[in-house]
Amino acid sequence: MRLYGIVGYKNAGKTGLMERLVKEITGRGFSVSTLKHAHHTFDIDHPGKDSYRHRQAGAHQVLLASRARWALMTELRDSDEPPLADLLTKLDPVDLILVEGYKRDTHPKIEAYRAETKNPILAHNDPTVRAMASDTAIDLDRPVFDLNDTKAIADFILAEVGL
Repeated sequence: MRLYGIVGYKNAGKTGLMERLVKEITGRGFSVSTLKHAHHTFDIDHPGKDSYRHRQAGAHQVLLASRARWALMTELRDSDEPPLADLLTKLDPVDLILVEGYKRDTHPKIEAYRAETKNPILAHNDPTVRAMASDTAIDLDRPVFDLNDTKAIADFILAEVGL
C-alpha cells in the first residue's frame, strides 16, 4: 500500500495542501484516499438523527448508507485510539493514501510550514519528513517546495512512492 503523509502544526497549511494534492493526483488518473487525524473529539453525526440515537443507545458501530455514500462510525467508548496501521486496513485498495497528521508515525511525510505561525520545524529532528512545503525560504538538508506549488509537490510524492 502506497502511503504518504502531510504533517505540520496548526495553521501550517496541511488541509489546503491535502485538498490540492488530492485534486492534482486524481486529475492524473490515480485513485486516492485520505485519512485525517483529529486531536480533538469530533462528531459527524447530529443529535436527533436516527444514527445518532443508535449510538447514544449504545451501539458499537453504526453504518449509515444511501445511494450517494455510506459511513461507518465506530464508538471507542473507553478503548484506546487505534493506531494508524489498524485504521489503514479499513480503507479499500487505492493507488495512494494521503495521511494528514500522525506526525509521530514512521511513514514518509512532507511538512507543511508557514512562517507566520513561528512554530518549530519538525524536519530538523524527524528523518521521516522527506521534504518541506513552505511559504518562506528554509535552509534544509532535503527538498523545500513552495507551499503552493502543488504540481511539484505531487511530482515529488508520486516519484517517492513509485507511481
